[in-house]
Amino acid sequence: MTAGPATSRTLKEINLRTVFQTIRAERPVSRAQLARRTGISKPTVSALLQDLLEMGLVAETGPQGRPAQGPTYGALFFSPRPDAAHVLGLDMGARRLRGVLADLEGTVLIREDVDVDGQDAPRVVAASARLADRLAAEAGLPRTALRHTAVGVPGVVDRRRGRLAQALNVPALDGFPAEAEFRSALRMPVTVENDINLAALGERWCGLGRDAEDFAFVSIGTGVGAGLVLRGELHRGFSGAAGELDYAIDQRSQPDNDPCAPALLRYARARLQVPADGPPLTTERVFALAREGHPGALAVLDEEARRITGYIAPLAAVADVELVVLGGGIGLNGDLLLDRVSARLAGRVPYPPRLAVSGLGSGAVLSGAVAVAAQAALEQILSHRFHAPL
Repeated sequence: MTAGPATSRTLKEINLRTVFQTIRAERPVSRAQLARRTGISKPTVSALLQDLLEMGLVAETGPQGRPAQGPTYGALFFSPRPDAAHVLGLDMGARRLRGVLADLEGTVLIREDVDVDGQDAPRVVAASARLADRLAAEAGLPRTALRHTAVGVPGVVDRRRGRLAQALNVPALDGFPAEAEFRSALRMPVTVENDINLAALGERWCGLGRDAEDFAFVSIGTGVGAGLVLRGELHRGFSGAAGELDYAIDQRSQPDNDPCAPALLRYARARLQVPADGPPLTTERVFALAREGHPGALAVLDEEARRITGYIAPLAAVADVELVVLGGGIGLNGDLLLDRVSARLAGRVPYPPRLAVSGLGSGAVLSGAVAVAAQAALEQILSHRFHAPL
């Protein structure tokens, strides 16, 4: 496809985005500094700054980045306005609906978790609308201040059909037209994305993935999933199912290779010979026993490391990622797992990736949701300026 000729409006938009990104990166910055940094003439920079001021995306400040008070003398400085728009990030789970309200810079202003255990997809959507109302009210914002919502869901987002697939953790979620339903209930633009993909984007934005161009976020909890970032961008695949590692392992013929929590507990119960009349065995208890040096629990973790290695090795062999970030209820136990898995990977693949544990914890999905929603809100503001009918 041949690109059309650049128009004056296209060039202006390119220059405006360049100036705005420079302000975000180097705040506070003066007109003269912007001209030097971007190579754009001072008169053009002045006109673009006026546009950004009218759009509410930047504010005049002093040299320390504080709002200008009264008349100013000498150079004016400019900084981005985080309150130019606000966004909502949601993490839809089987038991909890987590929500955050953030500004355009991604700073979380307020968070609330809602118990939705046993509720089906339509009821969780309704709960999300009530949650959005509460978050806006508690933040002292009108509901209309929320410009975009990003929702993490436990399933494959099939954008060709507009529905979710392989979404079995929440009743009635499989085949559910999530984006349309959330958009209707929340009364704003919505992006629906696989929750582990959002966790990977969260790592890319504010976690361990900031310095890695090619990495994977692997979540190991009640299930196993991965989000792939290749060349700095999320890789969804043709059908949106990239990272569905369960399909890389034939569980029917190899049922003992699953590292998820239910499979780990089945193995641990047999290995540790838990009394039938004793307290129920949990993954937390298994890891606690291992930290106490219990031989049986340590043997369980050796087996778990073998299973995790079997899931990571295909990523290393096919995508050659430089980093794998572990998350999820099991994956966050890096003190017991990283060395075990790293040693096994070194014997499985010629170029094993570096392993690390996510520092974002249970907030990884929400971090990615905020990043997606904030970028979408910014694009809405810019698109309204440059792509509205003439």
